[in-house]
Amino acid sequence: MIRWTLALACVAGALIALIDIDTPLRVVLTPLFMIVVPAAGISGLLRDRDPVESLAVGVAASLVINVLLAQAMLVFSSWSPRAGVATIAVLGGFMYVLQVLYRGAAVMRAEQGAKTR
Repeated sequence: MIRWTLALACVAGALIALIDIDTPLRVVLTPLFMIVVPAAGISGLLRDRDPVESLAVGVAASLVINVLLAQAMLVFSSWSPRAGVATIAVLGGFMYVLQVLYRGAAVMRAEQGAKTR
């Protein structure tokens, strides 16, 4: 239940930023999206590790990703909240694809290990 609520809040934050809706919720939901999406993606890639360590690494990496994105936008004089949200969304999608491929490879290894015995 909490995962779906958080996912819905993140989607709402991204849509609010991309469509440029002027609402007081923008202040809360858009930064929530910017922090949660990379953190969830990286934590998902570290699924077989300790959950607390995975969450800590995910949040730290999320902050690093956001700071590097902001620095790159400032260096290239292309500051745009929409572009930042879109970049984080694409990065989150890429990490999701990596998770799916990683799980598929793990399932294949498990099946091959079962066949050899």
